[in-house]
Amino acid sequence: MKNRNVNAGDNWETPEKLYKELDEEFHFDFDPCPYSEDLYIPPEKDGTVIEWGNSNFVNPPYSRMLKEKFVRRAVEMQKKGKLSVCLLPVSTSTVLFHDVIKPNATEIRFLKGRVKFSGYNTKGEYVENKCGMFDSMIVVFGIK
Repeated sequence: MKNRNVNAGDNWETPEKLYKELDEEFHFDFDPCPYSEDLYIPPEKDGTVIEWGNSNFVNPPYSRMLKEKFVRRAVEMQKKGKLSVCLLPVSTSTVLFHDVIKPNATEIRFLKGRVKFSGYNTKGEYVENKCGMFDSMIVVFGIK
């Protein structure tokens, strides 16, 4: 399989254009998993445990366990009356999709083309506009 230089870790930055489009629509006031070059997240900023804002943008790490934690947390926030908009890899055959995302999402948008992220590749080089290994979807956990 081709090394696409995007499998170095979970720390990839959302393209500014995509974020701005979503922010204009949803008016975000919190990001529970912001991009950080040093990879260290102090406990007081750990989005898997701290309280989220009222309108959240969530581009979680794509590794299975962390992605699942953030998706489940978005559902918890939804039950508290908070909105979460998640940028996720398309993986519609998974238990997570069928048991958590599909029954709780108020909207699912499949993006045309692959999202181009910025971050550090497997060689430790900062790269921009590198396609992810998956198609992407926007999952909205809105107020039901």
